[in-house]
Amino acid sequence: MNARGTIDRPLTHDPKKQAPMKPSTSEPAGSATSDFTTTGANDSRQNRTREMQLIPEALARAHMHERLHRAEQERRAVRLATARRMQRRAERASMRARRALAMAVMQ
Repeated sequence: MNARGTIDRPLTHDPKKQAPMKPSTSEPAGSATSDFTTTGANDSRQNRTREMQLIPEALARAHMHERLHRAEQERRAVRLATARRMQRRAERASMRARRALAMAVMQ
């Protein structure tokens, strides 16, 4: 497709790859202000764009860290509850054994 881009729909959105503007024949030469470089402004704009693009990644990373932390806490809580349940079961078994021994000694 050899269609050329327009102002509203350029072929590329990268300003460095777009064709330079040509002076208009209807304007007198030298009427516009002299060109000056805005590389600092473009660089800072580009950095902000990169930072803004990385914000969702940072949020996702923080969210996953929080979810992993919460899951680890839940696993610890489940292990603690299981350990307490097993301890109570062992204590009941110990009491049954003592009772059985006491009954055997009494008879």
